[in-house]
This record gives sequence, structure tokens and C-alpha cells, in this order.
Amino acid sequence: MSVMRLGYVHINVTDLAESKKHYIETLGMDAVHEEDGTVYLKSWDEADHHSVVLTEGGVGLVKLGYKVSDEASLADIEQRVRAFGASYERMSKGDNQSVGDGLRITLPSEHILELYSDIEYVGTATGLWNPDPWPRDGIRGIGVPRLDHTLITTEDPVLLERFFSEVLDFRAAERLVGGEDNTELVASWMFCGDQPHDIAFVQGENGKLHHFAYHIADWSALLHAGDIFSMHDVPIDFGPARHGITRGETIYFFDPAGNRNEIFSGGYRTGKDFRTITWTMDQAARGINFTHRELDQDFLTVVT
Repeated sequence: MSVMRLGYVHINVTDLAESKKHYIETLGMDAVHEEDGTVYLKSWDEADHHSVVLTEGGVGLVKLGYKVSDEASLADIEQRVRAFGASYERMSKGDNQSVGDGLRITLPSEHILELYSDIEYVGTATGLWNPDPWPRDGIRGIGVPRLDHTLITTEDPVLLERFFSEVLDFRAAERLVGGEDNTELVASWMFCGDQPHDIAFVQGENGKLHHFAYHIADWSALLHAGDIFSMHDVPIDFGPARHGITRGETIYFFDPAGNRNEIFSGGYRTGKDFRTITWTMDQAARGINFTHRELDQDFLTVVT
């Protein structure tokens, strides 16, 4: 699979200074570059130039970036995008801060997806020579190590799943189905490596962001993060809890602009021989919030 991982999430925020405080002081990210009302951030265990981009002016998703293995993969994907019939254009080095040439695709869900193989390498906070397990100078707030996945909404989950499968070689780890005889696809969790999901999507309005998530070490770290959220007056959506779908442990919360974030730990390993798990709508609450087996309706309807 030539797509390696989620590289960056670019979002709009209503107040850049307030949002920077959230992502830097509460989550523990570092600001690496700032210009024209936009700030670029990375986590301490990420080596690429940035993973989250904040632009002042509204709320919601601007675009997603996924890193691919090499230039040859970009050429192959370009042919597949053309054959699929999706809209795309070539992007040039310099179009995005510190990112090389690539493809900018308009997904069937109307989201913008950028694919690239080259981005400025800045290294992790622990380095490559005899590294410590975490930064010796300590971490701020939660100290999220890295970006993990995102969940978006789409009017046609079947078409979007087909795009990610046929064009990008993603596979479905889990599906949520409904309708008569459970034949209607409601949501899909898809992977490109060996984690439970690198992107997920659920039936809803095109072009919207449900959340993007950070990896965190374990349940203990998740509970510690919950304490940090309380100390910093961060609005909690739900959690700490366990998902049935993906088997991950979670807390969902909101940034100051109202964009939903998640911290996520646990889960299982996937791979090319992984067989898709199916959930039915009558068990959806248990699938999403296994711990409490109930869902607040706002969790399903609030998107940006």
C-alpha cells in the first residue's frame, strides 16, 4: 500500500490566539511556523514539518493530507483518480508550507485530499541517537505524541469507500450497516497500514468534519488527559470510554472554535489479510460507546 499515513489536518478556527493556546498548552503541540493568520504545529514524536494547520476565519475542515511512499506512487494514483472520474489537480512544491509536489483531489464527499511524498524533515524531540522514551525537557499539557486518524461525513458512504479502496488501496476494518436486511452502508473505518483506521466516514452532509484524533499511549495516559481537560476547562463530548468499533479507548472533546478532537489509544492490528468486522444499527451505541452503551444525539449530529 503506497499511502502510508495521515500526514496533516488543516482546519479553520474562529480565534487563532485562543486556538493556539489549546493546541500548544493543553495538547502539548509545538508551533513550527506562522504566517498570514495561519500556524503550523507538530507533536513531539512526529518527524515531519507539521501535522496540524490552523487558519483564522470560520470553523471546520480545509483539507486533509496523506503521505505516500514515493513519486512513482503519486503517478500511479493520478492514473487511478482519472479512471475513477474524480476531480483533481497537480500541486507544486511551495503550494503548502514545506510540502513538495503532489496531488490535490476533490473526494466524492467534496472534501479536499492532498497526497504528497516529500515534506521537510525536522526530526522528533528525542532524536535518533540513543533517544529517551519521551522529551527530557518534559512535555506541556497532555503531550500528544502524534496524529492518528480522522472521521468525515459523506452523503454516499458506498461511493467513498469504493474510492478509497480502488484508488488508494485502503481496506475496510469495520463497517456499520442498517436498512432492510442490513444492506445499507452507514459508516466505514478504513486503514492503509496496520492500525484499526486511518480514515473513517459516516453517512451525513458532504464536506463536514466529525473529528480528528491523536494517538496516546494507554488507558492511564487517557485518564491523565481527562484531568488536564478539566484543569483547562476543555468541553468534553464523551469519555473516558471504550469503543466497541476499533476496540480503542477514547475521550472526545472540542477546541475553542468548536472543532471536535479525540485522543485515542489501544485498538488492534490490521493488515492485508484482515477480515472486515460488521456492526448493525441496533448495536451502534454499543459499537461507538461500549462502556456506557448509550449515545448523546449531539455526538452523531454535531459536525463542522
